[in-house]
Amino acid sequence: MLKNKATYEILSPDDIGLIRTDDSGIVLGKLSGRHALKTRLVQLGYELDGKELDDVFKRFKAVAEKKKNLSDEDLEVLISDEVFQPEALWALSDLQVVCGTMGLSTATVKLVGLDGVQYVGSAMGTGPVDAAYKAVDTTVKAPVMLLEYGMNAVTEGIDAIAHTRVVIRSHDPLTVTHAQTGSQVARSFSGTGASEDVVVSSVRAYVNALNKMLTFRAPRKEVKVVTSSTEPRVSA
Repeated sequence: MLKNKATYEILSPDDIGLIRTDDSGIVLGKLSGRHALKTRLVQLGYELDGKELDDVFKRFKAVAEKKKNLSDEDLEVLISDEVFQPEALWALSDLQVVCGTMGLSTATVKLVGLDGVQYVGSAMGTGPVDAAYKAVDTTVKAPVMLLEYGMNAVTEGIDAIAHTRVVIRSHDPLTVTHAQTGSQVARSFSGTGASEDVVVSSVRAYVNALNKMLTFRAPRKEVKVVTSSTEPRVSA
């Protein structure tokens, strides 16, 4: 299709008044290959090669198996979830949750550490996301407060990809110097995640925020930030 559209088209959409979404007219789905994906990403302004392209293609194929067609918005959120991330001190490997009206929700989470070793944690909570976050905490052992949690669907439909954003703060507050007042301000960390499963999306965002916080703990030069208020944010 990329080399010669006539290979597969017996009739050009242009001949009957239809407009192509791009020059190739390819709709990305579970049968699409790496070349088709890379071509569409270039059209969207993303130049990916090597491991970055491999990681995005792996996620693309996993999502495409469950979703008939992937839109440009789906591709962009997958790129954000795979490429634009902090150093992966912890990475989500597997997740299983049991929830409903019959009892407390339970979750088992398998994380992969920086050393490549897999760690498994289990916990109960008031809901599947709460149980999953507590299961992550049993492995990472970095006590934090969840300040904000938000989720939205990237596209319409029951098979839409869920995009989650969380904000956390350590119980042992990490501080930075306020650029205007010189006072110490408690530092919070945000994380994002995406998946067609809302719990997986939530855990990806949580682990993403934890990675930022743990990386920030490493010895580094003093960082100054500008905030809209001199008062630190507090949890509800």
